[in-house]
Amino acid sequence: MFDEMTFRARTLVSRWWEGLPSWASVPSRLISEKRSNLKFAKQYSTFSKLHHAAGRSEVVDWVDRYPCLGDATGATGFDRHYIYHPAWAARILSRTRPLEHTDISSTLTFSTLLSAFIPTRFFDYRPAPIVLNGLQAGSTDLVNLHFADESIDSLSCMHVMEHIGLGRYGDPLDPMGDRKAAGELQRVLKRGGNLLVVVPVGRPRVQFNAHRIYDHRDFRDWFDELELAEFSLVPDGDAPHGLIVNPPPSLVDEQEYGCGCYWLRKP
Repeated sequence: MFDEMTFRARTLVSRWWEGLPSWASVPSRLISEKRSNLKFAKQYSTFSKLHHAAGRSEVVDWVDRYPCLGDATGATGFDRHYIYHPAWAARILSRTRPLEHTDISSTLTFSTLLSAFIPTRFFDYRPAPIVLNGLQAGSTDLVNLHFADESIDSLSCMHVMEHIGLGRYGDPLDPMGDRKAAGELQRVLKRGGNLLVVVPVGRPRVQFNAHRIYDHRDFRDWFDELELAEFSLVPDGDAPHGLIVNPPPSLVDEQEYGCGCYWLRKP
């Protein structure tokens, strides 16, 4: 039985390998891919034998293969913007301790985790059909929020405003969509309330229809009714020190696509 299984695995791998282009006919990138595929095939054959010898009951079959060829790295990679900015927001909320928090369209992971500790409302232009204790999910339009004036004490809108009006998520094209959103966030925030906003900062430009990048001073001025409690930056590059709290303006000016995190308060 074991010999037959090994023979079948080797035959399948051999046939698959023979069907790939020859070394001489492909560029270096494809040669690298072919080497990775060969390594995968050898690992599959070795693992099949080890799995059977260990007496495991799960079926190992070539048709069920699911190659993940780029994950054997020396360190765990991550998207610096989307790891650091929710971590930044969570640390601020651990200090402000709101009775309830409202989030507009930020990464859904943030609201789902936060709702385990703080009752949370999550609203998006494209509503998320998610059901969790402590989480209320619904729809809203950031350029025309359905909340009353000065009705929200704790509010966040992170890595969202740069998309408004570019049509990426099915919203209407509007060059002023992000400016309208800033006005709406200010309008609904209570006196004494906290607003957490995150956008890309650096050389100002529009990368249609993905996002905008803002001059950090100009963006701050959009919230003229609010005080800046803290500004943090995830800089370009490797960011060995992680978030930089209250960075020098000169460092922010050097960014191509930094992550600017604004903690704002309404007096």
